[in-house]
Amino acid sequence: MKKLIFLLVMLASLTLSAQTTYLQCGAILDTKTGKLFPERTIVVNGNKISEIREGYVGDKASARIIDLRAKTVMPGFIDMHVHIESESNPKAYLQTYTLNEADIAFNSVGFAETTLRAGFTTVRDLGGSGVNIAIRDAIAAGKIKGPRVFTAGKAIGTTGGHADPTNGYREDLVGDPGPKEGVVNSVDDARKAVRQRYKNGADLIKITATGGVLSVAKNGQNPQFTLEEIKAITQTAADYGYHVAAHAHGDEGMQRAVKGGVKTIEHGTLMSEETMRLMKEYDAYLVPTITAGKEVTENARIEGYFPAVIAKKALEIGPKIQDTFKKAYELGVPIAFGTDAGVFPHGENAREFVYMVEAGMPVLKAIQSATLTNARLLGMQDSLGQLSKDFLADIIAVDGNPLENVNLLKEVTFVMKDGEVIKQ
Repeated sequence: MKKLIFLLVMLASLTLSAQTTYLQCGAILDTKTGKLFPERTIVVNGNKISEIREGYVGDKASARIIDLRAKTVMPGFIDMHVHIESESNPKAYLQTYTLNEADIAFNSVGFAETTLRAGFTTVRDLGGSGVNIAIRDAIAAGKIKGPRVFTAGKAIGTTGGHADPTNGYREDLVGDPGPKEGVVNSVDDARKAVRQRYKNGADLIKITATGGVLSVAKNGQNPQFTLEEIKAITQTAADYGYHVAAHAHGDEGMQRAVKGGVKTIEHGTLMSEETMRLMKEYDAYLVPTITAGKEVTENARIEGYFPAVIAKKALEIGPKIQDTFKKAYELGVPIAFGTDAGVFPHGENAREFVYMVEAGMPVLKAIQSATLTNARLLGMQDSLGQLSKDFLADIIAVDGNPLENVNLLKEVTFVMKDGEVIKQ
C-alpha cells in the first residue's frame, strides 16, 4: 500500500511539473521596445516560456490557468550587488565572533526567500564568508527557495584593506591572511587569489579597489591595489571565464580599476567626470547602490549602531552616491542595476528604482537596467531579462502601470521563477 501511495504521489508530481501553465496578463512589458501590450497570455511549459498569445486563452480541463488580468507583467528583476549571507544590524560586528558558518547559512535561507518574493529572481552576490557558494548550490538544487545566484565567494582585498577579514581584530587574532583568505599584496598573490576562487567554485571575481565604509579601517576611499595587481586579477579571471567587479568609492582607485579591465564599478561615490569618460571608453558599468548609501547615512545617525570609525565614513560617503549616479547617467555612463542589499534589509531591493528615478532616470530605463542590461552582463541575454519564447519563465507582476508609478515596483504581487509559482 505504501508503495502504491508513493507511486501515485510521484505520478502526480510529474504530471504537475509537465503541466502547461497559462498566465492571463492584463498587460505585459516588452523590455526591448518599452511597450506595454494589453491582454496577452504567456504559455509556460516546464521552466520556459513556450509562446505569448494575444487575448486570454487556456483550457481549464488540461492546463493550469493563472489570472493576472488586473496586473502588469514583467520579467523577473536581476540585482547585480547583494550580500545574501548577512543583513545589517547593530550587533553585526560582534556577530563576526559569535556566528558559526551554520548560523550564517541558516540566516541566509530567509534572506534568499525574501529576495525572491520581492521579484528579484536572479542576483549577483558580491562577497561573504564563502557560505554564499553553498547557498547558490542549495537554491539550484531546490533545497531552499531563493533567486538564481552568481557569487564571487570571498572578495579580494589587500592587507588592511576593505576586504581584509581581520580588520578590527585584537592583535593575537589578526594573523597574516593571504590569497586563500582573499588578501593579496603582489601580482603573484593576485593570480593565486583568483585561482583559489575558481577552486572554491565562484562565478566571478570581486575586488575592493578602494577603502570602504563598513570595514573597521580609517580610510574609506584610498586606492588599495596597484594597476599591475588589478591587471593580473582581470587577466587571470579572463582565463577562467570570469568578469571582475570592483568596489570603489575613491576616484584614483576607480581609474586604476577601469584601466585594469574590471567590468563593473560598485558604488562609484567620488567619481570624477574624467573617470566617467574612461568608463564609457572601456565599456565599464556603474552599479550605483543608492539604497545602501541612504541606509548607512540613516544608521550612522543612530547612536551605537556603528563603531565610531565607521559612522564617520558613512556620513561622509553615504549622502553622495545618488548625486554621483545622476551625473554619471546624464553623461552616458553605462548603468547596471544593483543595490547592496544586506547593507539594508533584504527584500527592499526595489527602493533602488525609486531613487534612480528621483535622480532623473526614466522608469523604463531603470527597469531595463535590471533586466536587459544585467542579463547581458551575466552572459544570460538569451535566457533572462525578457518575456519571450524559449526564455526562462522568470515572471513577476504588479498591480497597475509601473511606468506611471515607480513605487509599484516595491509591491510585487506575483512571482514565478523557472516556471514555479513562488508568490501569488
